[in-house]
Amino acid sequence: MPAKSKIPLLDRVGLPSDLRNFSIDQLETLAGELRHDMIESVATTGGHLGAGLGVVELTIALHHVFETPRDTLIWDVGHQAYPHKILTGRRERMGTIRQGGGLSGFTRRAESEYDPFGAGHSSTSISAGLGFAAGRDLQGGDEHVVAVIGDGAMSAGMAWEAMNNAGALKSRLIVILNDNDMSIAPPVGAMSKHFARLVSGKGYLSLREAGKKVTGRLPSRLDGAITRAIRHTRTLISGGSLFEELGFFYVGPIDGHDLQALVPILRNVRDAGEGPILVHVVTQKGKGYAPAEASSDKYHGVVKFDVATGVQMKASASAPSYTKVFADALATEGASDDRVVAITAAMPTGTGLDQFAKLYPDRYFDVGIAEQHAVTFAAGLAARGLKPFCAIYSTFLQRAYDQIIHDVALQNLNVRFAIDRAGLVGADGPTHAGAFDLAYLCCLPNMVVMAPSDEAELVDAVATASAYEDGPIALRYPRGEGLGVVMPPKGRVLPIGKGRILRTGKDIALVSLGSRLSDALAAAEQLENVGFSVTVADARFAKPIDEELICQLAQTHDLLITIEEGSSGGFGSAVLTLLSDKGLLDQGVKVRTLRLPDLFIEHDKPDMMIAQAGLDASGILRCALEAYGSQPIMTLRTGRTIPRGERYDRKTSVAT
Repeated sequence: MPAKSKIPLLDRVGLPSDLRNFSIDQLETLAGELRHDMIESVATTGGHLGAGLGVVELTIALHHVFETPRDTLIWDVGHQAYPHKILTGRRERMGTIRQGGGLSGFTRRAESEYDPFGAGHSSTSISAGLGFAAGRDLQGGDEHVVAVIGDGAMSAGMAWEAMNNAGALKSRLIVILNDNDMSIAPPVGAMSKHFARLVSGKGYLSLREAGKKVTGRLPSRLDGAITRAIRHTRTLISGGSLFEELGFFYVGPIDGHDLQALVPILRNVRDAGEGPILVHVVTQKGKGYAPAEASSDKYHGVVKFDVATGVQMKASASAPSYTKVFADALATEGASDDRVVAITAAMPTGTGLDQFAKLYPDRYFDVGIAEQHAVTFAAGLAARGLKPFCAIYSTFLQRAYDQIIHDVALQNLNVRFAIDRAGLVGADGPTHAGAFDLAYLCCLPNMVVMAPSDEAELVDAVATASAYEDGPIALRYPRGEGLGVVMPPKGRVLPIGKGRILRTGKDIALVSLGSRLSDALAAAEQLENVGFSVTVADARFAKPIDEELICQLAQTHDLLITIEEGSSGGFGSAVLTLLSDKGLLDQGVKVRTLRLPDLFIEHDKPDMMIAQAGLDASGILRCALEAYGSQPIMTLRTGRTIPRGERYDRKTSVAT
């Protein structure tokens, strides 16, 4: 008998086709190797860990049973797709994940043919999968379409809209419900309780009217367990499964770590014929790594860590994060005003509201991954006379735009939007960048938009939002640490729509909104060094803008540059509109608007992304000097003017 190969099975898997002839025993061995490889990889790079550990066996089973990439496999929220990336030809590049020029932390169409649909936000997989299935049917294809969604993502209305549509279309679609009892925070709401009722029976439960079609070829032990469990489940859930009422054939719950059960059931589901099928798979987030299993968030997202201990190697912070500053400031407001309430959409830790929840549990609401509901729920609270702070990442607030317009702004309700992760966000890349909130909020009637420039200003912004009762108000702030400024014990209420001047000059006016103020000040120093006199202003408000300040700067300076970490259509556009309306653009002032470029900036270190966008001190300096490339306007401190047609050489500080 030949000796068994000592080559690790994972080393023999370059693509999913390589594992399709493996036995179940080999697949179980592969699962251990894959889990170990993923832990070692993420330990060196940081990233998402817990969700991927929970779907190792499921990932292997799916690629073993289905002929990917011919069969379409769509992952909901790509952070659970790390094992998928390893098995689909990207193992050698896992050391680059979430780094500049490296792999994305999420599924991405441009990265691999095994990623048919990109995902960074939750609850999209069923809709996308149904689109693939309907397209296949129209084009006469026969491939399978599989959508994997977590139960945290099932709290979003979009998932149920897709389920309802799928049941009506009756296209052949397989939905895998990855029930890990977690999203990022533990799930909340009636849907979570529904799943708990489903799994309360012992054995594998299945509501099946044609169950033998799926289970008939299973080993008799499994088929018998499922058959016995049906009677128990039918008594638990009056009227049948919610999924079956939506038109899905329901199979499960199945132990998502038991390949002996998972593989044959997936095979039978694959061969079951027409119509949508939902397979309910129960997994454990963080499975196989003790520190993750013991952690409250199951190591959802981690920085570099020591594999042996699980201790994360967080750099010592020189200043508190903006998130913590917001959390502390909101807690202070909550202590003095019992009308202050806090709302999050499944991100209590990410938004800092876990602190508020501990202090004021009756005034804290986690609505699950349901941003649309969160905003209208906040509108209802505001209409009742409370002071709701709706804390949502900028990128996720996009999902509730109609509710912001129709339910909040149109009714002029006092909802306070705390917009975390505004601007570029580093390793999470374009799916999570808060690039558009200035543009999509500043165009709304009744809306006030603040952008504090440092952590002390953020404290003032929270106090201002709490005190404001004339309509909706938003405050946006970046990811990461503050600047280390002296913090006030309590925030000041700022005058709405008024900026401030930090330094005064005569030639160039730099008007910064939000997080770019420190770079504007640095650029001013560099411009002073080559002969320009520079004013630096902090706008504080993107809407309403300080018209008096802007007009004054335009009338007393030769060049005005606005700087914002947001897309076009935001603060700079408002300044241009104001100056046009006042006729000041006809009076000789040059205006330049620095903003995020019209492209999605790929993940990288934050300072590299800011530099690429041209919003660092060097970019501001370059913009100012290039503005003098073709017109005279400036008298330098040397007393010389730059004649028309000459160009200022920033290297030699002379006209050429």
